[in-house]
Amino acid sequence: MKLEGGCYCGAVRYAAEGEPVMQAQCHCRECQYITGGSPNLFVALPPDSFKYTKGAPKQFARKDLAKPVTREFCAECGTHMVTRPNVPLVVIKVGTLDKPAQIMPQVAIYTVDKQPFHHVPDGMPAFERLPQR
Repeated sequence: MKLEGGCYCGAVRYAAEGEPVMQAQCHCRECQYITGGSPNLFVALPPDSFKYTKGAPKQFARKDLAKPVTREFCAECGTHMVTRPNVPLVVIKVGTLDKPAQIMPQVAIYTVDKQPFHHVPDGMPAFERLPQR
């Protein structure tokens, strides 16, 4: 699968090519902060399948957590594009893709933090945290 995208203002662009490891919607409280309250729709790929093609993101990781994720966003417009968890994955925010419809979330995760106004489609597997491998 080939994916391209970038930030709202166009200062940062990326490309990715590879087989998704996961296509999901995340309901964790951290993602709710990033999205403004909604579940976070994402596609996860191996990190070597992803590269920035224009500009460079600013990075942020919380200093008060033992194992924080690194979030990458445009320093100009603030668009959050990528999360780099503490595993070999790059997590791309679906809303930053040029063609978001390429991705169809297949699972809901961290529903333990799901808000009453969040929707999990009928028939979509849902997990309180991460599914067991």
